[in-house]
Amino acid sequence: MTFKNAVSWFEIPTQDLSRAQKFYEAIFQIQMVPLDTPQIKMRMFPLEDTMGVGGALVYNKEFYKPSSTEGPLVYLNANPDVQNILDRIEKAGGKIAVPKTMISPEYGHMAMFIDTEGNRVALHSIPSK
Repeated sequence: MTFKNAVSWFEIPTQDLSRAQKFYEAIFQIQMVPLDTPQIKMRMFPLEDTMGVGGALVYNKEFYKPSSTEGPLVYLNANPDVQNILDRIEKAGGKIAVPKTMISPEYGHMAMFIDTEGNRVALHSIPSK
């Protein structure tokens, strides 16, 4: 297996989403794109191509905790299907934390696991066009 990009998506936790959005828009001179779900509020970094590496600022008080020691959540590229990787997680000694979940038809699926070291890592796959 080879990767075009090893990282597919990243999320940066926030305590105050508006404040964080203003900061990132100012330093990068961009307009972030809102995408809020019932569980998570997001401000996505603009992408030229949805097949490229992307990321967002995120807020969910119970799920995300900004930390200078624990760092952002990294999504690894799991194309063509997140489930292919999930099927190997437990056998390799990890634990599935979030099963395959649809983000949206255009943004594909995600899942999350705990690796053998106790790290929270996520996967992302996007449908081929």
